[in-house]
Amino acid sequence: MSEAATLPKTAPGAATQHFDVIIVGAGISGVGGAYHLTTQRPGTRFVVLEALESFGGTWLTHTYPGIRSDSDLYTFGYRFKPWVGPPIATAAEILDYMGEVIAENDLAPHICYRRRITAARWSSRDKLWTLDVAGPDGVETYTTNFLWMCQGYYRHSVGYTPDWPGMADYKGRILHPQTWPDDLDLRGKRVVVIGSGATAATLVPNIAADCAHVTLLQRSPTYFVPGRNANDLADTLRQLEVDETWIHEIVRRKALFDQHDFTRRCLEDTEAATAELLEGVKAFLPADQVEKHFTPGYRPWRQRIAFVPDGDLFQGIAAGKASVVTDEIERFTETGILLKSGQKLDADVIITATGFDLAVLGDIAFEIDGAPLDFAKTVTYRGMMFTGLPNLVWVFGYFRASWTLRADMIGDFVCRLLAHMERKGARQVEVALRPEDQDMTLGGWIDPEDFNPGYLLRGLHLLPQAGDKPEWRHTQDYWTEKDIFPRIDLDDPAFRYA
Repeated sequence: MSEAATLPKTAPGAATQHFDVIIVGAGISGVGGAYHLTTQRPGTRFVVLEALESFGGTWLTHTYPGIRSDSDLYTFGYRFKPWVGPPIATAAEILDYMGEVIAENDLAPHICYRRRITAARWSSRDKLWTLDVAGPDGVETYTTNFLWMCQGYYRHSVGYTPDWPGMADYKGRILHPQTWPDDLDLRGKRVVVIGSGATAATLVPNIAADCAHVTLLQRSPTYFVPGRNANDLADTLRQLEVDETWIHEIVRRKALFDQHDFTRRCLEDTEAATAELLEGVKAFLPADQVEKHFTPGYRPWRQRIAFVPDGDLFQGIAAGKASVVTDEIERFTETGILLKSGQKLDADVIITATGFDLAVLGDIAFEIDGAPLDFAKTVTYRGMMFTGLPNLVWVFGYFRASWTLRADMIGDFVCRLLAHMERKGARQVEVALRPEDQDMTLGGWIDPEDFNPGYLLRGLHLLPQAGDKPEWRHTQDYWTEKDIFPRIDLDDPAFRYA
C-alpha cells in the first residue's frame, strides 16, 4: 500500500475549499474515478474525500480470515491496469494493486482521508454543492460544481445481523465478519457460521484448521462455482511472452464473453445450467449431500454466484473439518442455537455472515434548494443519475458482473458529460422525464423476480424508482451497456442544462 498524502487541513472556521469535482470515497470506484479525471480531464481541480484512514473501501474494512474477491480480477481489475496475479485475489493483493494505480498516476495528492461528509446542499442559484465534512480537526466546508458518488452501497461500520429470539441469553460471543475483532482466538473453539453466501464460504475453510469444529448453518442453499484459481489462457499467453497489456485485454474479453453466455443459459436453459453448477460441487461431495445442502430452490443468478477457489469449502466438509446444516433458527440458547427441526448446535462463538446493511448515498443528509431529498421519489437514469438531483452521478455496479466494469464506463461518461457542459457553457445538468415518458410505468430499483439478495430487498424502499424503458433503469446488462454508454446522446431531451 502506498502512502497517500492528505490535503492541507482546514481548521474550523477557515475558508471554504472549492473544487471542480469532488469524488466521494477512495474505494475501487473512487480511485478509478480519480484516474479517469486525471487522464481524460487534465487540469480539473478535484479531490477525493474518504471517511477512512486509507484507500480500499471493502478491501480495507473487511479483515476476516481469508477475505478475497468473489469475482475474477481480470474483470474486477481496472481496464487500464493489467492484472497479473491469480483470478481470485486476497484483499491484500487488491490493495497492493490499487496502491500501484495511485502511485503510478500520482493520485495521492488528490486523496483526503478521515473526511466524512455529513451533509450536502445544492443551490440552484449558485449552481454549487456545499458539503459539511467531519475532519480530524472539526467541521470543514467544501464546495464543488459536480459531485461524483463512489461511496458504495452498504455501511462499512456495521453489518446486518437479524434479531433472533434469545440472543441475549447466549453466553458465548456473537460477531459479524464485517467488524472482525483483532483479539479473537478460535483455537479449540466450537464455531457456528450463519450464512450461505461468499463471506460464509470464505470464512469456513479459513478458520476450520484452528477450530475444534466449524458448522456452516444456512437457511437455504446457494450456488457456487468451484474451480482452479488459475486462468489457463493467461498462463498460455504468458508462456508465449505476450505483453501483459494484451493478456489483460484478451483474457478480460474472454471472461466477459463466457460470463454473458452463462447468464444467458441460466435464463434460457435453466435446467442445463443448474446441472452444470451442481456437477461442479459433486466433484467434491457425495450426491446426497449436494442434493440436501447445495441445491437451491431458485434458478441460477437470482442471487450472486461466488467462485470457490480449488473447492476449498467443499474439501473442508469432505475432510470432516467442517459440517453444513440446512435449517432455520428457532432461537438462541445459553449454549448455542436451537433449530426449528429440534436439533441443537452448541457453540462457543457464533459468526453472523448474514449480509450488508444498505446505505443510500453514503447516509449523507442531502438537500436540494433547502428541501430534504427523498431519494426514493426520484427516477433513475441508467442507474447513475436521478431526476431532481443536479450535477451528481452515482456509481452502482453490476450484480452479475464485476463492479469495476461499470465504474470504468461511468468514469468515461462523467468525463464526457463535463466536457459537454464546458462546450455548452452550462453550469448545471440534471435528468428529467421527457414528454413521451410521462405515462411510463414506474417500479422498484430492481425486479425481485430477476435478482433478489436480502440486503437489496430490505432496503428497496430507500432506492430510486425505475421505469419500464431501458434508459430509466439500471438494466444490469453489461453486454448491452458496454456499447450503449459510449453512444449516450448528451443532447437528448432527458438531459436538462442550465
